[in-house]
Amino acid sequence: MADLKLYDTTLRDGSQGEGISFSVTDKLRIARELAMLGIHYIEGGWPGSNPKDMEFFLKVSRQPLEGSCLVAFSMTRRPGLKADRDPNLSALLKSRVKHVAIVGKTWNLHISDVLKVSLEDNLEMIKDTVGFFAAKGITVFFDAEHFFDAYRSDKDYSMRCLDTACQAGAEAVVLCDTNGGTITSEVSRVTSQIRPAIKVRLGIHCHNDCGLAVANSLAAVEAGADMVQGTINGIGERCGNADLIPIIANLKLKLGIDCISGEKLKELTRVSHFVSEISNLRQKNDQPYVGISAFAHKGGMHINAVMKNPKSYEHINPSSVGNHRRVLVSELGGRTGILLRARELELNLDKKDPQTKKILKLLQGLEHKGYHFEAAEASFELLIKKALKKYKKFFELEGFRVVVEKKSDKKITSEAIIKLKVKGTKEHTAAEGDGPVNALDNALRKALKEFYPTLSKMRLSDFKVRVLDEKTGTASRVRVLIQSQDEKETWSTIGVSENIIEASWQALVDSIEYKLLKDKA
Repeated sequence: MADLKLYDTTLRDGSQGEGISFSVTDKLRIARELAMLGIHYIEGGWPGSNPKDMEFFLKVSRQPLEGSCLVAFSMTRRPGLKADRDPNLSALLKSRVKHVAIVGKTWNLHISDVLKVSLEDNLEMIKDTVGFFAAKGITVFFDAEHFFDAYRSDKDYSMRCLDTACQAGAEAVVLCDTNGGTITSEVSRVTSQIRPAIKVRLGIHCHNDCGLAVANSLAAVEAGADMVQGTINGIGERCGNADLIPIIANLKLKLGIDCISGEKLKELTRVSHFVSEISNLRQKNDQPYVGISAFAHKGGMHINAVMKNPKSYEHINPSSVGNHRRVLVSELGGRTGILLRARELELNLDKKDPQTKKILKLLQGLEHKGYHFEAAEASFELLIKKALKKYKKFFELEGFRVVVEKKSDKKITSEAIIKLKVKGTKEHTAAEGDGPVNALDNALRKALKEFYPTLSKMRLSDFKVRVLDEKTGTASRVRVLIQSQDEKETWSTIGVSENIIEASWQALVDSIEYKLLKDKA
């Protein structure tokens, strides 16, 4: 099915997800990325619903998306109002698009209880709206809302809705599982039954309320659908939409459908992470194909097998989707995990090397104390390089003091004072912060910035604290994980101590030293 089309609705349906709000700039940036990925149709929003969406469409019209078609969304005309008098439809014309998606009712329950019109009036609304745009030479996609519920309730009427849209000039009809409640076998059966009757492109639009949106979308394709709608990372209302990321990978790599090129497929991981960042959402570690855990190996038996033949525990080559293999170094991985990680770092080690045994013993001892290096690969890289004497110190701590003060105005302030020796020079600085760790971070950067300017490019993106033995109460040992990032990479570091400030300091120093090490400062 070389002619299958990908249709993204991240900027419209995805923006309806809880906690997501795209600015016009956000939408423009995402749209450009989607076009670069090779998405055929990009639904930019509903220009009749808000000024922001209209601004987006007008800005894109001045610099059209290369290789992708921009689509504007709206619903069928209002009851009792002709299409050429409906302000929502007029807004679509003002958006200057050449493709529109019109959602219409197909389920008799919605028509009678929500729209409150007769079944015949609903058909007239579909006909009038689709025909209005088709007569102007605009490509119309008809989204058959709640179609699977409609087909289950009244097969004949739901098919009349599709036929009416086709007769009025729709160039595609899209079967929508709007409530996300349809089982995969039913999606497959219904799509197969109606495919022969549809002479235009047939699309599928699934929601994830049963956790089946990806499976349902793929089942519909195998049953004859030749357009797949979804959002990047599956963001959307309630439980989200079908996730286009695994859909694209499965279409290309599992079903052999050439929906995008192999080179563009390699951008899948990057685009997924980009949209997460713009959406202000944490990337799911276990997201298929593109999550950082998607090709992570921890057990010694698995690691040993992957070293001999990656196909033994990997269903695809990670690089085909722009991801990479990760070996999670822990006491479970044994020497094999250490050797493979050392190889990735271009360090020469073998099983019989005494240094390998030394590092394994050190690792097991630290993990017994509460360290957790599978979640802190940057700290492990520093550990192994220090053990092999492949590491140089960037600075030496002479001491620090952290003061937390609660003032009479009830505000709490934190100040860190730090003494360092950097390249033979003594630095004595102080800085405030939102909390003690932030104050330490600010003071440390202040002391180092003149010597290592690249530190201005990094920031702390996540901070986690876990109590390791709650039975000892406030005297318990804590594990601190810090995630940092710069413009190219994200990394994690760890610290463990009975003192939360000391554990945070360990993780903070590792984070900065890793940045300096990779920058060859």
